[in-house]
Amino acid sequence: MNQASEKVIVRLTNVDKNFDSERVVKKLNLDIEEGEFLTLLGPSGCGKTTTLRMIAGFEYPTEGQIFLEGEDVDDKKPNERNVNTVFQNYALFPHMNVFDNIAFGLVEKKVKKEEIQRRVEEMIKLVQLDGMEKRMPSQMSGGQKQRVAIARALVNRPKVLLLDEPLGALDLKLRKQMQGELKHLQRQLGITFIYVTHDQEEALTMSDRIAIMNHGYLEQVGTPEEVYNHPKTKFVADFIGESNIIEGYIENMTDNSIEVTMESGKAVIAEKGYRLEEIIYLCVRPENLKLSTDPVKGFRFRGQVREHVFIGSINKTMIELPNGQMLKAETPAEDELIPVGTVVNVYWNPGKVVVMRTKEEQIYNVIEQSVEIEGMTNDQIF
Repeated sequence: MNQASEKVIVRLTNVDKNFDSERVVKKLNLDIEEGEFLTLLGPSGCGKTTTLRMIAGFEYPTEGQIFLEGEDVDDKKPNERNVNTVFQNYALFPHMNVFDNIAFGLVEKKVKKEEIQRRVEEMIKLVQLDGMEKRMPSQMSGGQKQRVAIARALVNRPKVLLLDEPLGALDLKLRKQMQGELKHLQRQLGITFIYVTHDQEEALTMSDRIAIMNHGYLEQVGTPEEVYNHPKTKFVADFIGESNIIEGYIENMTDNSIEVTMESGKAVIAEKGYRLEEIIYLCVRPENLKLSTDPVKGFRFRGQVREHVFIGSINKTMIELPNGQMLKAETPAEDELIPVGTVVNVYWNPGKVVVMRTKEEQIYNVIEQSVEIEGMTNDQIF
């Protein structure tokens, strides 16, 4: 992991948080290593901001413990924890200029004037605000205000910097620019960043690891590559990027493969460790979904090309299965497109499918209700 050591700097152990009768964080266990950039990712209401606020000390766990550098901080106030927080709304003092906003925390701590001058100047240079020391917040752009807020947090030399959707108010171009600047700053300083966002691309771009939350539960923690290529749950597969998620069950098995029956066909997959008739999900990313007008060994899985969408360097092809489900395939823009209306064989390369277990009790009566596709014409299938 880039820049991170093996020392755990933040540890959450069996953390629950209730607001009245609503349980918003549920048995959360998470270790965050010193020097890493960890992102808490999830949809609105998943518990990520509440988790960040508990680490900061603005909220307290209903149950469980939070440790900073091995010390239980559940009874410590925010100003007694060696962390600082950057908010989406910047929270700058409108009557103070850039220098005074950044210096505020040091002044409150009664740091010597010469030391304040040195550290504030150091921060101004670090966040590239040279020459703006006397400028007021009302005279600054959103990106400049965000830099001031970050400098104000960093000037206190926290062990951990907490960032609560800090780029959410910026336009897309500036947001992407600031993503790169924040990541560069984190690597340069070696400070642990804990970052909250609902933006999947932002999380994939910036993070050493991503902790994905859903309805208060931690679904998966891993590197961007791990959560994208090897999602552990259907929610993660569906939330991170685009996915084709197909339900099926295991009809036959060998020592090293499973035969999966779906409503719209069958496929043989090189997997083991499952049981007969187990219900599973198959996850295939659009860039890994392949189409052929010829039969493909190991697959009896067909659909009809419904639409092509040009998106710059790629074409996105929509394929309708006999049960009405739509799949997406991505190909380079220069590749020849299969004509709309063509019935195609759908397949994927070995190793490019993720098999996920499901706790759902619903049994899909695939054999009796599946459409026998082989040998049929387009009109018969659709």
